[in-house]
Amino acid sequence: MKYIQVDNQQALIFSQTDIPEIASDECLIKVKAIGVNRADLLQRAGKYPAPVGESTILGLEVSGEISQCGKDVSKNHLGKNWQLGDKVFGLVAGGGYAEYVKVKAAQLFSLPANFTFEQGAACAEVFLTAYQSLFSIAKLKNNSNVLIHAGASGVGCAAIQLAKAKNCQVTVTVGSALKAQTCIELGAESAINYHETDFVSWSKENVAEGFDVIIDVISGDYVAKNINVAALDGHVVMLAILGGRFCDKLDVAKMLAKRLTLSASTLRNRSDSYKAELVASFIAYFYQYLVEGKIKPIIDSIYPWRDVEQAHTKMANNENIGKLVLVVS
Repeated sequence: MKYIQVDNQQALIFSQTDIPEIASDECLIKVKAIGVNRADLLQRAGKYPAPVGESTILGLEVSGEISQCGKDVSKNHLGKNWQLGDKVFGLVAGGGYAEYVKVKAAQLFSLPANFTFEQGAACAEVFLTAYQSLFSIAKLKNNSNVLIHAGASGVGCAAIQLAKAKNCQVTVTVGSALKAQTCIELGAESAINYHETDFVSWSKENVAEGFDVIIDVISGDYVAKNINVAALDGHVVMLAILGGRFCDKLDVAKMLAKRLTLSASTLRNRSDSYKAELVASFIAYFYQYLVEGKIKPIIDSIYPWRDVEQAHTKMANNENIGKLVLVVS
């Protein structure tokens, strides 16, 4: 099969390899579309290797058709047996930038009838990451105050929609007026352009009680700032380190006074059983929202997979609003 390889100069080139062999609890997917994630850029740069035993090919989420099922594959979340030709999307720990990829059947979603493959490829990673952060980790309650950094990112767009489904008041930080507008259209009450306004000062004036849940992909100096704007018994969930891995000044006394919880999480290196439970939980609470259009994937751009370099460059420059998707041809 054809796949996109990272060569010794970290360039992306097409190459050939064998079609993956599936285990008894897996399905082989003929890939139609691929979701691009910042983790792909990090892995390409040698900073985020695939978990031990997983494919070293880039790609964490795909959409396509089932071309083979293992003998122990159970019924799907619609109560039917997975079958050849079923249209699906799902999460993988690696191997997505290829014509075929193997996926644990328990980590597959049936593609809604009104969805394109491109929409399917833009769902799994961002919605599962946002769901894990808000509900599995932070235990988000209805009507809470939520702050989402990088609100116009794929995860940010998903998190806004999930929080609004629970009637939360959502504030985001963004880097442009267009990104702010997109977040407001998705339901956020406030969008702070960090180039123009300090979110700590703004929050002290406008959300004096603080934020119950903060989703942070920036880290660095934002860790200390998040502590300043968190509410009593607040929960800060850190997902990435776009702003750096170190925070110079951390006010532990303020953390103690506010009884804060700081969590750090990735999804890729979680166990298969954890991911299966996460998928099942998301399906139970939100899959029907996808089907009915109450929540939706936000897609910035769709590229033929031969133009993967353009997609990576756009993401590296923080120019995307929502997801970037590659179409396999």
